Amino acid sequence: MDELPERLRAIADLRVPEMRVGAGRHEYDGITGDLSPDGVRDRLSRVGAGDALDDPHEEAHARIQEETLRYTLGELEEHRFNPLLHLDELDLSCYDRDYAPQSRRDAARLRHLEAWPAAVDAALAALDRVSAPIAEALLPAARGLAAGVPADAPEDVRTAALRAHALLVGHLEKAARDGDPSARLGAGALRRLMGAPEGIDVDLGRLAERADAERDRLMDRLAEATGRIEPGRPPLEVARDLVRDHPGPQGVLEAARTWTRLATAFTAERGLAPFHDGELEVSESPESQRWATAMLAWPGPAEPDSTTNYFITPPDPEWTEAEQEEWLEMFSATTLPAITVHEVAPGHYSHGRALRRARGPVARTFFSTAFIEGWAHYAEEVCVEEGFGAYAEAAVGGTFTAAHFETGVWLEALIRVTRLAAAIGVHTGEMTVADAAARFSADTALTGTAALAEAQRATFDPTYGRYTWGKLEIQALRERARREWGADFTPTRFHAALLSLGAPPLGLIGAALDRA
Repeated sequence: MDELPERLRAIADLRVPEMRVGAGRHEYDGITGDLSPDGVRDRLSRVGAGDALDDPHEEAHARIQEETLRYTLGELEEHRFNPLLHLDELDLSCYDRDYAPQSRRDAARLRHLEAWPAAVDAALAALDRVSAPIAEALLPAARGLAAGVPADAPEDVRTAALRAHALLVGHLEKAARDGDPSARLGAGALRRLMGAPEGIDVDLGRLAERADAERDRLMDRLAEATGRIEPGRPPLEVARDLVRDHPGPQGVLEAARTWTRLATAFTAERGLAPFHDGELEVSESPESQRWATAMLAWPGPAEPDSTTNYFITPPDPEWTEAEQEEWLEMFSATTLPAITVHEVAPGHYSHGRALRRARGPVARTFFSTAFIEGWAHYAEEVCVEEGFGAYAEAAVGGTFTAAHFETGVWLEALIRVTRLAAAIGVHTGEMTVADAAARFSADTALTGTAALAEAQRATFDPTYGRYTWGKLEIQALRERARREWGADFTPTRFHAALLSLGAPPLGLIGAALDRA
C-alpha cells in the first residue's frame, strides 16, 4: 500500500469509514475518527497543508475534497445534526469481507469495538442539533449496530461497548421525542451540500425541472414496456402485479447467480466496460449487512486484489408471511435483472475493476458517490439500449421477455428520480415527508410503508438523488462525446475514457474527453 502524502492524509483522516471500506486503506482498521466538535476543528485545521499535486486533474479533485470538508464539517457542521456520520464510525461490518486473514480482521474488529466508548462520547458531544425526523429515521440503524458486536468478545470490552451503544440510542430516542420537528436544511444549504462534493454550482430549480422531465420520460418508457406485456392496463398496475412473481426464499441466491452470469457475459461481449477480470461471489449477506436488500463489496484500490461479494439478503424466516412476501417482491423476475446489472456488470463490479487501475493517488482514494451510483444507474439504461433484454430472453426462456427487463429498469429509475424530487422538495420546504411519500406512491410501484421509508430517507440522506443526477450528467457527457468524436465514438471508447478517471466529482468528468 502506497503511503498517502500529508495533504491527502489530512482529507482521509476525516473520512475514516470511507477509507477502510471503499478505498481499502487498512491502516484505518481498528480505529474510529474523532467527530467531536474539538476533534473536527483540529483535523480541519490541517486540511489543505502540503504541496500542490503535479497532475492538474488530481489537483482539482483534491481541492474539491478539501472544500467539501470545509463546508460540510466546518460551516454546515453536519456532524452536529446527522447521526449517520457517527453510526458509520461505529460500524463493524467492514471486517466481514475477506480482504485479510481472519485473525487479522478479528483483531482489528476487537480494537474497533474497544474504541466504541470514545466514539460514542464524541457523538454525544457533537449531536446537539438532531431533529426529530432524522432521529426517528435512523433509530433502527442505530439499534442494529449491536448485532455486529461479537458474542465471543472479552466480557469487559463487550459490556463497555454495549453500554456506550445504549447511551447513543437513548440520545437519539430523546431527540426523536423532543427534537426540532423539521429536518429541512433550506435551499442554500442543500445546494451547497450537493454541489460542493461535485465541484458544481447547483441550480436546484433547474435540477427539479430535469427531475420532472426525466420522470415523464420514464413513465412513457414504462408504459411502452408494460404495454407489450399487458396492453391496455395502467403501467403501474401491471408493474405491481409483475413484482409478485419472484423466487421463494431459497431461490433468490440462485436467481441472482443466473443474472450475474448473464450480465457479466453480455458486458464482456459488447465491450461495455474496460476490464472483466477478478473473482465475483454471490452470497447471502452477513448479519451486519441485513439492512440492505442487495449490495456489492469490492476490494479497494489500496488493498491486494480479492473476491468481490455481491450480497443478497433473503427475508428473515421469523418474519410473517406477508412481510416475507413484501421483501421478496424486490427480487422479482422483473426487478432482479435490473438490480444485478446495477450491482454487477456493467455497474459497480465493472467499475470496481476499473478503479484499481485509476491514475493517481487521489483517483484511487477519494470517490464521488454521485459518480459511483450515477454510473451504475446509467449502466442499467445502457443495457436496455444495447439489447440485454432480448439477450436474456433467449437465454432464460419461459415467460421472461425483453419487456420484463425494461420494465424492471424503468421501475428502479422511477424510484431514483423520485428521490431527487423528494430531497429537493423536503429540504426547500416545498414538500413535507408525507407529501414526498405521496409522490413515491403516485410515481413508483412503492406503496404504504415502503413509500414512507423512501420519503423519510430524504431527511438524513439529503443527497440521495445522486443516482439520477449522476446518470443525467454522464448521459449529457456521452452526447458531447458523440458530437466531438463523430464516427470515432463507441460506447466502449467512451466508457473506458470515463472510468479511467476513477470516480471523479461530476464537475470534472469532462476530463475523460479531454484526455481521450
